[in-house]
Amino acid sequence: MPPREVGLDLHNRLRSSLDDNKVEQVVFDAYAARYKDKTFDVPALIPQVYLHFDPAAQLARRTAGQNRSPLARQWMDFLLLFSSSHRVVLEVDGKQHYAEGEKAIPRLYSEMVAEDRRLRLDGYEVYRFGGAELLTSGPARC
Repeated sequence: MPPREVGLDLHNRLRSSLDDNKVEQVVFDAYAARYKDKTFDVPALIPQVYLHFDPAAQLARRTAGQNRSPLARQWMDFLLLFSSSHRVVLEVDGKQHYAEGEKAIPRLYSEMVAEDRRLRLDGYEVYRFGGAELLTSGPARC
């Protein structure tokens, strides 16, 4: 199969992992539009990924003797892989990240920012976007 067809097939499979999440589709489609004319020498954007699948995280956990311990935060909206050591986490937040129903819950917010700090200490950059921000202004502003 030609490389372009392989790339398109991978793109379609990754996009389908977003189901009907319109905000995450905006992020994924903006990335795809930005790099559509490039070769494969671009950062990889992986949606809906478990942190324990990142080879850098696996190596760090093995080195620290934490192979069997659970990860406090396992799921990321997007993982952006720039190189073997440069990792960026993109999170697209709806109110479920900080509220129950319509009520803001300080404990949920505290847990979220504590996990962001832990990821940063583990060498990841973390960027959060409000879902409403992306739906109203689009990704070009970000």
